[in-house]
Amino acid sequence: MRSGQRLGRRFGWLWGAYGTSALGTWLAFGAFPLIAVQVLHAGPAEVAALSATGAAVGAAVAVPLGPWVEFRRKRPVLIVTDLVRCAALLTVPLAFALGVLSFLQLLLVSVVVAAADITFRAASGAYLKTLLPAEDLLVANARFESTAWTTTIIGPPLGGAAIGIFGPVATVAVDAVSYLLSALGIRATGGREPQPERREAPRLRAGDLLDGWRFVLADPTLRPLFFNTASFNGLVMATQPLLAVLMLGGLGFAPWQYGLAFAAPSIAGLLGSRLARPLAARFGQHRVLVAAGSLRAVWPVGLAFLGPGTGGLLLVMGVEFGLIFCCGVFNPLYATCRLERTATDRVTRTLSAWAVTTKASTALLTALWGVLGTLLGPRTAIALAGALLLVTPLLLPRRAPSPSKH
Repeated sequence: MRSGQRLGRRFGWLWGAYGTSALGTWLAFGAFPLIAVQVLHAGPAEVAALSATGAAVGAAVAVPLGPWVEFRRKRPVLIVTDLVRCAALLTVPLAFALGVLSFLQLLLVSVVVAAADITFRAASGAYLKTLLPAEDLLVANARFESTAWTTTIIGPPLGGAAIGIFGPVATVAVDAVSYLLSALGIRATGGREPQPERREAPRLRAGDLLDGWRFVLADPTLRPLFFNTASFNGLVMATQPLLAVLMLGGLGFAPWQYGLAFAAPSIAGLLGSRLARPLAARFGQHRVLVAAGSLRAVWPVGLAFLGPGTGGLLLVMGVEFGLIFCCGVFNPLYATCRLERTATDRVTRTLSAWAVTTKASTALLTALWGVLGTLLGPRTAIALAGALLLVTPLLLPRRAPSPSKH
């Protein structure tokens, strides 16, 4: 595989749109928890409920959207979901300006954005597979991953500074505008996208809702990856509201320090994503996938020892550096493996099922860890999640996958 190869103008516009919305998302990093804590004076349980409820209900709403989107052109779907996220987020600064912003509104906006996120990710995976040949998928996924970590490096410090000057609501408005720009970028990809054909009757059937899960659970490679990523992501994300409460509350870190703690180590994700392809070429894609997936699980338990001041800030940055480097290697390899093993006419349903499960497990674990954080304290709950993460490598596929028929 050639390094630096060109993937065409249409991919360039898609890549640019992704980078724009990713930057907006990271500029607004932690904005909803910050609004809940600083504007609405919410506690740990309420902050956890905000993340959990939005993800859970959003995932439920997204379940029928996967099979519905499967047999429609993907580019219009991508544009519409970007516009929906833009409109939903803009209601937050509007309500704040009118003095009527409430916790319920934050919950409703979280639901809409979560459902649109799942639908967008599923449709974009299917769109990418029709846009590029199979041999270019790892190149494209590595570029997306590099862009994700680049925007992570840039976004939170700028967002933290903006929050310090203008307040957290301002970054939500910027995030909304980024989705509008993303929609314009996707529209600029142009080209003719064929209408997906469906052999069965066009009406939505109950079986369609479960088809993605059936396919994943029947595949000997995707099944363990499915359980591994759902449990790993859920446990990592479940600790984020508690970490925000611990750092911004009990330990007294400023918002810009909180943003810096997660932004600076993100250079490791950029490095890891750039190394994913050469490492896979040298040692084999499966071996690198399992190694990176195992190593990423050893870092989060270190957050249980977080303290105040410079030492605490350096600890968070060190833990995040190791975690993010391993994720930077793992993510493009697993995303490519998933696309390679899924037929084009099943990609949207499969990715929807995957995303719905990840969102639902994250919501469940976030709610549970919110309760644990209230009963045991944020630090003990974070330590428990770190201990459980140490066993998640057991869910990784142990054998190299057989050649895919797709």
